[in-house]
Amino acid sequence: MCRDETTQETGLSAAGRVKLSALAAVLRVPAAGLDHHPAGARLAGLARRMDRHAHDRDAPVREVMARLGDRWSTLILLVLSAGTFRHAQLRRLIAALSAEKTISQRMLTLRLRALERDGMVERTVTPTVPPRVDYALTALGGEFVGLIEGMLRWLEANDARILASRKKFEAEAP
Repeated sequence: MCRDETTQETGLSAAGRVKLSALAAVLRVPAAGLDHHPAGARLAGLARRMDRHAHDRDAPVREVMARLGDRWSTLILLVLSAGTFRHAQLRRLIAALSAEKTISQRMLTLRLRALERDGMVERTVTPTVPPRVDYALTALGGEFVGLIEGMLRWLEANDARILASRKKFEAEAP
């Protein structure tokens, strides 16, 4: 392993330094020159960013990004952006909007708890008989929904281009 200024960066973990050395090796540049290589600078920046949290499975950047890819969390957040709902009503709204036409009570509860844990959703219990439980977006959840809506606008604006690329790919596939 090269021992120079790039591989000995302060603040990087040992694993981060190994990643930088591996990037330099793949790009066939000295580790010290990684930041001067067109792709190397971008990839080294990505490795440095990932090093801040990549070793922690519970890091918000990992879990919240994964939430964008799960089947239900994004839809739950989008529905809650319309207002505050009780569990059963939320379940019916999600069923009405989703392609699956149903979400199990257990799955909805799991997703709501994860979103509550991340500070995106607030659960309010009103001490009545039976207890009333309402779910609403927090300010943080509202900010996140704004980002999701921006991504949805981008996807909608580029829908035709994506479909054309898929069609071209399928036509050229062996």
